[in-house]
Amino acid sequence: MILLDTNYLIRALVDQTDEAAQVSEWLDEGEELCTSAISWYEFVTGPVDTDGVELIRTVLQGRILPFVQDTAAEAARLFNAAGRMRRLRVDAMIAASAIMVNAFLATENTADFAAFIGEGLRMV
Repeated sequence: MILLDTNYLIRALVDQTDEAAQVSEWLDEGEELCTSAISWYEFVTGPVDTDGVELIRTVLQGRILPFVQDTAAEAARLFNAAGRMRRLRVDAMIAASAIMVNAFLATENTADFAAFIGEGLRMV
């Protein structure tokens, strides 16, 4: 399973982008794609239109992972392990979502998530 970060959700809608091509390739290969409720929130706040939201919802086939107590605890662990840097708060939540379902994270912001790799995060 591959968890799509917000930037992948957005860029999957843009023709001729690497992310759109990669998402299409993963779908052709039968890969299950998901996202976190946190990334979904960032995505639907825009700029995106209703058609774009529905297209990505179809791609995800309902796999929008809830942010629940166990995910929150994992996010806190990641945030603390990364030195409690304020800029990593949301990234820790997204990383925790991927870790909790043993998914790879697809993101353009690899530098932002690097602090979590030693804590169990796997990226594509």
